[in-house]
Formats: sequence, C-alpha cells, structure tokens
Amino acid sequence: MRRPDQQTTTRPTTGPAPGTGTGADADATVDAPPGKGEDQDRHPAGDLTTEAVLAPYLRGQAADFLRSLRLHHEHSSPADAGGHDAAAATRALRRAARRISGSLHTFRAALDPHWADQLRAELAWLSGVLAREHAYAGRLTRLVEALHQLSGPALPAARGARAAGETSASDAQGRAALGVGAARAGALLERRLTLARTRSHSAALQALGSSRFHAVADAVALLASDVPLAAGTTGRTPEALLEPAERAEQRLLAAVAALPPADTEPYNEAQDAAWHQARLLLRLHRYAHEVVLGAAAPALASCGHALDLHRDAVEAAAAAAAAARTPRIAPATAYALGVLHADQRHEVEAARAVFRETWPYATALTAP
Repeated sequence: MRRPDQQTTTRPTTGPAPGTGTGADADATVDAPPGKGEDQDRHPAGDLTTEAVLAPYLRGQAADFLRSLRLHHEHSSPADAGGHDAAAATRALRRAARRISGSLHTFRAALDPHWADQLRAELAWLSGVLAREHAYAGRLTRLVEALHQLSGPALPAARGARAAGETSASDAQGRAALGVGAARAGALLERRLTLARTRSHSAALQALGSSRFHAVADAVALLASDVPLAAGTTGRTPEALLEPAERAEQRLLAAVAALPPADTEPYNEAQDAAWHQARLLLRLHRYAHEVVLGAAAPALASCGHALDLHRDAVEAAAAAAAAARTPRIAPATAYALGVLHADQRHEVEAARAVFRETWPYATALTAP
C-alpha cells in the first residue's frame, strides 16, 4: 500500500468504482481521524492480519460508537440543556459508524460476509438518518450567509474586479434588484430548510427509538467483544488486509484520474456525481490507511476537506435552484435565488481547484 505522499509514475488502471452504499453518508463535518493522527507505521508487516490489526480496530470503533451513544442519551434528556453536547455526540456516533461500515466494505473477504453485509447496510441507514438534520442546518447557514454577502457592496462578478471601486450603472441596478429579493429569498430558504430540518430531527428521534436501531446497537455491542472473521485460513496472512487496501486505493486513483478536467463548464451539474464518488472512495481509502498503517493520513486531509466543501456547495446550489422553482414567487426573489445558485456553483469550482492543488498523487490528475 503506497504512502499518500509518494508519487506514482504510471497512470492507475481504470475500473468500475463500487456503489455508494458503503456507509459513507453525506456528512457536513470534516471527518476527523481517531487517535493521535500521527502518520507512522505501528503495525509490522508480519502482524498485518485480521486478528492482530482489523479485529482490534473494529472493536475500538465499536467501543467509540457505544460511548458516543451513551453521551447522546445523557445530553438528549429533557432535563439536560446540552444541545451542543448532544450534537457532538451524534457526530462522534456517525464517525464511528462510518469507520465500521467502511472497514466492513473494504475487508469483507476477511470477515463473515453475511454478517458484514447486514451490519454495513444497517450502519449506512443509521448514519444517513442522523446526518440529515445537521446537513439541512449547515445548508441554511451557508445560503443565508452567501445571500448577505451577495447583497452587499458588489455582485459576484464584480467582487474584486475593480481596483478603483467604480461601479457601472448596470451593476448598481443589479445590486438594487438583488437587495430587494435577497430578504425574501432568505425567508423562503429558511422556511423550506427549517421545515426539512424539523422533519429530519423527528425522523432521527424516531429512528433512535426504533427496534431497528436497538438491533444495530446490540450488533455493535457484540462487535466490541467479538469480531466474526471468515472461516478457514482467510485473514491469517498480511495479504488479507494489504490486497483489499490496495484495491481500495486503485479504485480511488482511477476515479480521480477520470474526473472532468479543470477547463470544463462550471454549471454542468452532470459532472457532480463523479466528484461525489471520488469523495466516497477517498473516505474508504483513508479508513483502509488507518487500519493497515495504524494511523491517519495527514496528506489526505486537505483534499478530503475540499471534497466535503464541494459536496456542500453542490447541495446548496441545488437548494437555491429548488427554491427558485417555487410557484408564484416574485421576480426579485427568483433573481436573488438565481444569483445565489450561480455563486454556489462558483464555490463548486473553487473546491475542485483546491482538491487538484492538494491531491498528493499528482500524476493521477494529469491523465488525458
């Protein structure tokens, strides 16, 4: 398995990327690694077996899951006003769920396959349900702040474009129209996204009280003490971990090499799916790195953050476009939402540029 700061001299072989059902949910927060996060090998090559490496990793993540669940219960009671603590516990719960689910996906051959598939699907469901409320809240904050900036001294196309600060008459008219519609656009977005957030909160509470969730929690509790490994000799050699980790890395490199070039049209939403897939594959690669090398990969943190911002901007642009399709809204409101959509699509392009600048495997981005 290649270190992330090493360069590859050949183009990675392309191949079909796995589906998105890997438990890597749409999380609006940076996926912070566990532990100290130092990039150092803690596992000698001879000890890279499921019993010595994968099983302890999964048990540790299961323990984190259960600890976060306990904290969530403590801070979610009506007598406890620690809403922030409850949100932090939920994020930690999702982080552990993603790591368990991602590891079950990558190292499935070394585990009991039926058990791994079933638990992975349930963790993906749970992580997705818990992510939605946070995603809607973050999206609303992002869009309202963007509207405030856009309705200020200059339009998006004029920001920083005139050193002398001179403004044309058409720009002044545009600012006036945007100022009229921005307040109404913000109110419309707040109604829509607050309603979606409220529904997601109710869905999360319902999920956490369901028999399905209790079954997932019980399965994770068992995982904290016992990891069902594959029958026979599978998983008892270093190849049982190194080969799946290498395949995860190659899928990522192939997906990045196939990304649209930098000079593509910025409003082509059809290209977003390829970037979302690269984000999911990067997450799986990072988790495999943690398992095999025993530590996080700092060189991948910046590009991973860029892809998170890319996802956020894509979803914010989609929310602005959906709001603009509201029947019978005023022309000024529709205009403000159109400007907001364009602004977020520019943020999409900016995030892609940051990803290209921070991607550690430079040659993967030079493929024709």
